[in-house]
Amino acid sequence: ILLLNRLCEMARRYDSRTTIFSPEGRLYQVEYAIETVNHSGTCLGILANDGIILACENRNTNPLLDSSVFESEKIYKINDNLICSFAGLTSDANVILHELRVIAQRYQLQYQEPVPIEQLVCPVCDIKQAFTQFGGKRPFGVSILYMGWDKIYGFQLYQSDPSGNYGGFKATCIGNNSQSADSILKQDYKIGEMTLDAAKQLAVKIFSKTLDMTKLSADKIEIAQMTRDAESGKVNTKILDKAELTKLIDEYEAKKEKEEKEKAAASSSK
Repeated sequence: ILLLNRLCEMARRYDSRTTIFSPEGRLYQVEYAIETVNHSGTCLGILANDGIILACENRNTNPLLDSSVFESEKIYKINDNLICSFAGLTSDANVILHELRVIAQRYQLQYQEPVPIEQLVCPVCDIKQAFTQFGGKRPFGVSILYMGWDKIYGFQLYQSDPSGNYGGFKATCIGNNSQSADSILKQDYKIGEMTLDAAKQLAVKIFSKTLDMTKLSADKIEIAQMTRDAESGKVNTKILDKAELTKLIDEYEAKKEKEEKEKAAASSSK
């Protein structure tokens, strides 16, 4: 018992400080921040040949929420070329959101053009990393998905976590059930063949299989898409309304039912 108490005291010693490594080389507070993200709503991004989408689980379905003030619960516009989504603590996300917009507008004012996507992601991740290194602070309990377009690399999808680490992805997921969603993405994502419509159908399929509900509804998800007009070069962003989401869900359910019937017919013929 004394040995057990001693071990607990030693664990708490490393547990209570953001900047102290444990003997195993772990930063517990950073791990706890990542765990906060893993318990929040699911967010996923899918890069397609003709655009890119962000899809999020909508946990706040309060009918009294004023939709004219908050168009989306978890999808935010930074500038005309960049949209992001958060998983984790909303209060922490608001701080990061403000910083993103300030950096984007500062670059726009100085160079008279939109900021390149990675040039915006990198300094914000530096801030997040600093909060894991200096005393008297705690890590931001939020992971972020960024989707955007710039003239250097075209459409891009980035993910960052509470440690300040970030990377570019063709498809990725954060939040609750992210491991299950990643497994489906690895299986169904076709590199070089993915269209915007196929990406939206894949997002609906993932939510239908990972969310804890019998039937998916338009109230439970949000999807934003980004495309670019080939003639004018203008980047267009849009958050799908409930009618469009319902149509996507119905198409998925019809396709699923058809596949089940074909599978049943094939098994009975054997």
